[in-house]
Amino acid sequence: MKDIYNKVTRWVKVLPFYLFTLLPLNAQTIVSNYQPGVTSEGAIYFLPKTAIRITVQIEKTTYTPGDLCKYADRYLRLKDVPAEPSTTWRITSIRQEAVSIADTSKRYTVKFDPKTVAANIALSDDGVLLAINAEPKPLPLQQPFKAAPRPEPVNPRQYMNEEILAAGSTAKMAELTARDIYEIRESRNLLVRGQADNMPKDGAQLKLMLNQLDLQDRSLTSLFAGTTRKDTLEKSMTIVPNKESKQSLLFRFSQKLGLLDDDDLAGVPYYIKVVNLHAVPMPDPEVKKKQKQEQGVYVNVPGRMKTTIYNADGVVVTNEFPAAQFGTVELLSGALFNKRYTTHLWLNPVSGAVDRLEAEQPK
Repeated sequence: MKDIYNKVTRWVKVLPFYLFTLLPLNAQTIVSNYQPGVTSEGAIYFLPKTAIRITVQIEKTTYTPGDLCKYADRYLRLKDVPAEPSTTWRITSIRQEAVSIADTSKRYTVKFDPKTVAANIALSDDGVLLAINAEPKPLPLQQPFKAAPRPEPVNPRQYMNEEILAAGSTAKMAELTARDIYEIRESRNLLVRGQADNMPKDGAQLKLMLNQLDLQDRSLTSLFAGTTRKDTLEKSMTIVPNKESKQSLLFRFSQKLGLLDDDDLAGVPYYIKVVNLHAVPMPDPEVKKKQKQEQGVYVNVPGRMKTTIYNADGVVVTNEFPAAQFGTVELLSGALFNKRYTTHLWLNPVSGAVDRLEAEQPK
């Protein structure tokens, strides 16, 4: 599903507007099967509908047992070290943000006439009206997720001495490796206490030596305790709430399998609840009927909605957003765009509401 966050705004240089005096009464609200953009007779545009993009951040933990794991308790007193590899998943965050798609049910036509004031119309790539006689706001782009860089894995065998590598059995290798680990820890303790035979000359050298001893300790210990690798992933989905909903299944999640399709019963269900906050009163039908007989530019007066994601344990995240589909459409009078004024109009790219309107006398 496309949204205008991923669109590159295009400028449409149009002929002068024929909006307001010479049109048939219903010309401004002509709805046809034409695609949005500029035709030989005028410009066709959409107003936006508010969608919700949901981004789930997931942490994947992969455990790999060490080659000497069965000797972990005997030599290092490490209890209950798993001997089998495993993969687990957990959700670290869920966030919601309002985005926009073109509402094809709100399609309007602007006629041109060389006798009236010229205008520039800015449309998004999917035909949503963004501005008139003005440069539209830059559309924020969704930045692709990049995981933090992970250090290169270290092969613990590079820290094994000749005696360990020449051991005739795994049991003997485990015994010698454990002895080496204890010697490394003893050397580190002597350095920390200032009791080593060859103490470093300055703090930087001491830090370097301690870091190297820690690396050797961790690498050799991993032969007994195993290694754990964590990866962070992000998955996004977009929904378009067209009406209120108390319980709509969003996705399922399993600690063993990760993010699953909503029909995979192996996972725990996550739901979304959508509430129309009725922030905008519904217009009088007679007023709307009268507007259809006038000429001008149609804009959204968005309502508001509250969206809540939850599971069996309770609420995960809740937000309020402007919602074009829970509001109404209003007409900006054609008098704003006649020869007497140069009118600049900026619309909110997500809600289609008026962000800014300026009218100035021509010089």
